[in-house]
Amino acid sequence: MTSESTSPALDVDKLARYLQQHVPGFHGPVQATKFAGGQSNPTFLLDTPGGRYVLRRQPPGQLLKSAHAVDREFRVLSALGQTPVPVARAWHLCEDREVIGSMFYLMSYEEGRIFWNPALPEIDRDARRDYYASIVTTLAALHDVDVDAAGLSDYGRPGNYFQRQIELWTRQYRAAETEQIGPMEALIEWLPAHCPADTQRPSLVHGDFRIDNLIFTNDAPRVRAVLDWELSTLGNPLADLAYFCMCLRLPSTGDITGLRDQDRSTLGIPEEEEMVAQYCELRGLPGIANWNFYLAFSFFRLASIAQGVKARALQGNASNASALEVGGMVEPLASLAVELIA
Repeated sequence: MTSESTSPALDVDKLARYLQQHVPGFHGPVQATKFAGGQSNPTFLLDTPGGRYVLRRQPPGQLLKSAHAVDREFRVLSALGQTPVPVARAWHLCEDREVIGSMFYLMSYEEGRIFWNPALPEIDRDARRDYYASIVTTLAALHDVDVDAAGLSDYGRPGNYFQRQIELWTRQYRAAETEQIGPMEALIEWLPAHCPADTQRPSLVHGDFRIDNLIFTNDAPRVRAVLDWELSTLGNPLADLAYFCMCLRLPSTGDITGLRDQDRSTLGIPEEEEMVAQYCELRGLPGIANWNFYLAFSFFRLASIAQGVKARALQGNASNASALEVGGMVEPLASLAVELIA
């Protein structure tokens, strides 16, 4: 993990006393540094004489009932620690809001590299395909987790996953709507009418599986830890695969960076068909029907999220200076989805 900025937001002395009582081997003093970025759950690097840890907390103040559920994140990390899925070690969940002002959990610090650009400019061309192969292998391993054996059989709601998601993100979009956008209206009509039936057992779904939510080892194309489980649930695993593959179709400029119009062969990045084929082989799938639906839904969901960012920016409540730029992506994202269903 990288990109930290100093923050005085934690009472580190009180925190150190608490963790010394509840985490084996933990002892202060503690130096806390907030990770930069737009995480909805503030995340801190803790430096101690005995090593480094990561603390992830709910933001202080009043919260929506189901938002910022760091206890769910802790639960899924704890469960995955016994599986082949690479995650940080979950050390402790504190539900006592008196300690630092909100619920938080402590996990291991995983040394490694995070890449923000899917073109992987930091990596030699000949190695980039191996990095993508590692990503797909990690995703397949996640979706192969036996949720019953992992104690996660009640981690999501029953019923058609995509049907619920379409309803959710349509509501979210309507609540944040600032103007009528033709491509979004087309998607709101088309998606529920073409939603495939869920015919397979629900898998654990990450919900935000993209390259900058992965830590790679420093010296090899291997995923060391999957980060940010805030949106995880049980559902259709193809949502994660399509969401990740969306990076191949997103514009190469702007706040949300992708690989559209770039020569992926020259870059050494595999094509979508190759990644989908690798995923299907790893999971024993004959192929994927309705692939364009899953991609279109991914663009629709991201557009709805961007609309929420735009609405908050116009209200003066946005969390970073690029919020209006993100908000400007709503129509382009929806148009990319409409291209897939035309």
